[in-house]
Amino acid sequence: MPSLDGATRWLHGEPTREALSGAPVLVNFWALSCSICKDNLPTLRAWKERYGPRGVRFVSVHMPRQESDTRVEQVEAFVKQSGMGEPVAIDNDHTIGDRFQTDGLWPVYFLFDASGKLRSRAAGAAALSHLERTLEQLAPGEGG
Repeated sequence: MPSLDGATRWLHGEPTREALSGAPVLVNFWALSCSICKDNLPTLRAWKERYGPRGVRFVSVHMPRQESDTRVEQVEAFVKQSGMGEPVAIDNDHTIGDRFQTDGLWPVYFLFDASGKLRSRAAGAAALSHLERTLEQLAPGEGG
């Protein structure tokens, strides 16, 4: 898994490599101006409730699509309002996004296994349906 270093700011704490190692990790790249990103939040919230207790870690990266997305206080307010409790990077310079090679897509999701190997990457409106089977396979415990 690429490094998460270089965020403009972290909300809810910056996860260390040690905190993420040994567990599957889902990294979600999103933007305030992305309606699909917002539409996918209920599914992501349900996954956190279902897979979080089974050891899956979640990290969100806000990567702006346009100038208005770079207002840190607006991102903070949205994160609070929407109940995003996972670590959230604000990546105004696309430092993390470039490292992950998001190719300018929103939303884009990267699913890594417990050893940090990329197991699935999906983007756009149908992204979550493509990830769920792999997430279920990687999640230890009940049903996995």
